[in-house]
Amino acid sequence: MASRTRRRARRLFAYWRSEKRTLRQGYVALLISSGGDLLAGLALASMSHRLEQLPGLIVLIPAAIGMRGNIFGALGSRLGTGIHAGLFRASRRRQDFLPQNVYAAVVLTLATSVFLGLVARAAVLAFRPPGATLHQVLSVWDFLVISILGGLIGSLVVGTATVAISIGSQRRGWDLDSVSAPLVTAIGDTCTLPALWAASFLVQIRYLTVTVAALAGVLCLLIAIRGMLSDLPLSRRIIRESMAVLFVAGSIDILAGTAIESKAQGVFFRFPALLVLLPAFLEDTGALGGILSSRLASKLHLGVLDPKAWPEPLAFLDASLNFLFAFSVFSLVALSAQVISMATGQNSPGVLDMVSVSMFAGFLATIVSSAIAYYGAVATFRFGWDPDNFGIPLVTSLMDLAGTLCLILGAVVFVGVLHA
Repeated sequence: MASRTRRRARRLFAYWRSEKRTLRQGYVALLISSGGDLLAGLALASMSHRLEQLPGLIVLIPAAIGMRGNIFGALGSRLGTGIHAGLFRASRRRQDFLPQNVYAAVVLTLATSVFLGLVARAAVLAFRPPGATLHQVLSVWDFLVISILGGLIGSLVVGTATVAISIGSQRRGWDLDSVSAPLVTAIGDTCTLPALWAASFLVQIRYLTVTVAALAGVLCLLIAIRGMLSDLPLSRRIIRESMAVLFVAGSIDILAGTAIESKAQGVFFRFPALLVLLPAFLEDTGALGGILSSRLASKLHLGVLDPKAWPEPLAFLDASLNFLFAFSVFSLVALSAQVISMATGQNSPGVLDMVSVSMFAGFLATIVSSAIAYYGAVATFRFGWDPDNFGIPLVTSLMDLAGTLCLILGAVVFVGVLHA
């Protein structure tokens, strides 16, 4: 038994040594991701007054942030597979691999923005914030304006960055599967929150809000229909395959938002330091799952990994890389959030509690994300779907909900009990 354990340990360390390039690039990408997410967390904490002025807005935030990662994380994953398969090249011809992927991402952005606005309004009606009347919460027109305009502004930045990272990865020999997901989520977090904040100033304006929402909504629906009927075969397939899973993913993200809303007064507004931690925590768990999902998708495409019900040793070895990442990321995020909170005067439960919450919730979330990444990739591959279209959205959206619940559980265990 002891000798078998030693052999497994030697094999694990040998695999880690063989993946030094992936670990190095992944660490750099995750550190950049965490830095961007912490800036987003500081922006979110600074928005707390605006969130209180607009009851229900916080419900939309995880979905809006998550959808940028879902769409453009999947775009990065597809482009990474295209690099491995020799299909990727920088081109402006609409029939080529890259332009078709970008066009599909644009159509999906517009379609999901309308969907999120509608579902967020429905969720607010179903789970109305405590003490809020029907007239105090945002209307459906308010949600559509914020979701469409905020999502479009954020997507322009994220989409441009995703394509630039892909081209740079091809030219410099980076592992796009390890780099794309963390960087895209960081960029998405950093630019989406300010975009939503800016769009929120167009709400609750008589006639203007309704007019902007109606025109933007109709335009988005027309573009979505045109995209589903496109003469570009790759774009058409991506849009048709991705639309349903992105709607499911968005609904899950809305549930995550309602969970945050329910704990806003008792936990997150009580200790704004946890708001600083929130975007980094949610997106890093999704990014870790995205790294694993992208690697598994590439291996399934190339025939290196078989889609079995019980993971092969190679899949476990790939998952082990995520736990190496997790230890560094979640300890660093907690300490950084504490420093940022102290520097900006945000109330915190204390450095020990911050680290305890982050490490406990982070490792629990990493276990969940690894399982979701593997079985999501395997299931979609067995059904003949493209894991690149399904893996990232499944992982990131489910991890938004699971990550939120893990963070709330950690806050209740380490903060709620100690500071009751």
